[in-house]
Amino acid sequence: MKQGFLSKNPSVLWFLAALGFFTLCVTVLSEAAGIGLISTSFVKTLGKTLCLCLVAVAMDVVWGYCGILSLGHFAFFGIGGYAIGMWLMYARTEIIVVKSLSAAAIPPTPEEITASVGQQIFGVVGATDFPWLWAFADSLFLQLLMVVLVPGLLALVFGWLAFRSRVTGVYLSILTQAMTLALSLYLFQNDSGLRGNNGLSGLQNIPGFEQTPQALISVWFFWASALALALGYVLFAWVVSGKMGSVVRGIRDNESRVRFLGYHVETYKLFVFTLTAVASGIAGALYYPQAGIINPAEIAPIASIYLAVWVAIGGRGRLYGAVLGAALVSLLSSWFTGGGAPNIPLGFYTIQWTDWWLVLLGLSFVAVTLFFPKGIGGLFDLIVRKGDQK
Repeated sequence: MKQGFLSKNPSVLWFLAALGFFTLCVTVLSEAAGIGLISTSFVKTLGKTLCLCLVAVAMDVVWGYCGILSLGHFAFFGIGGYAIGMWLMYARTEIIVVKSLSAAAIPPTPEEITASVGQQIFGVVGATDFPWLWAFADSLFLQLLMVVLVPGLLALVFGWLAFRSRVTGVYLSILTQAMTLALSLYLFQNDSGLRGNNGLSGLQNIPGFEQTPQALISVWFFWASALALALGYVLFAWVVSGKMGSVVRGIRDNESRVRFLGYHVETYKLFVFTLTAVASGIAGALYYPQAGIINPAEIAPIASIYLAVWVAIGGRGRLYGAVLGAALVSLLSSWFTGGGAPNIPLGFYTIQWTDWWLVLLGLSFVAVTLFFPKGIGGLFDLIVRKGDQK
């Protein structure tokens, strides 16, 4: 009898059950439910962490399973954030402008409203007109399409050019990093159309929900982040299982042999690269309304390097390992850099974790590489094997 996907992958059910239980607990303990054991700001932190877990899972599929060390996937994450951020800024500013102009003796025309919105948004960079990038900013539906289409098309074009040329290994990693750097430097310019270094701000204010408490909105986004992670995890678990998963892992282990067996390697790599880019864009679209702001620094190459570190610490080639690594490092980063960790006075010097956190993260990465090359997920595998031997 042929087994179904979930019956052959019981770990997926365990993950979904754990995620569902976690979501329920956070919801019940939140300020929105009236208990308040978990603050609104921490609910947002947990929601953002779930988004980072989703992009980490995408990174694990493209790197841990397909063998493509992409140092540009956080660029797709940022593009998704910019796409939804444009609509949030436009719609929120339009509401403010319409309200302020409603007291005028002569009702404003649509053109006057649009001009006032442009002045409010771009006045900070010395401009007033809407750039072509904002052509669909007034439509939520079209901007949601941009969340998927722009990262997907960028990955498709970049991947097609790179894979058809059979660029592999460190050279491909350098190319993805160069793509990310070029995009980041372009966005830093004031004439990029996205407000340069100022970025997009006030994204936590959802148009049409001005009277809704942030406590409730944070829970809504937390639910959406949990749902996106659950669906993404199931999708990628299906991708890396069965025949497709065997071919993808074969490409990672010996690309030439897979090509010799008759498989079109470039098609598989392009599919994985594009699909994971789309998932990263969706994760970014959910992350930045919870963060409240996005600027070009979020797309800098160092962010994609952090992403690879999360996956390595969690355990490359294990989807749950990517989730563990991203969640652990993200929450620890918030704790250390947010003032939660106490400073350590040494007499001659005081260790302040806001300054030393990245050093600790780097040492952790080196330690995992040297002593636990399979990451946290590898430790779980070791415990399970020892349990089976008893």
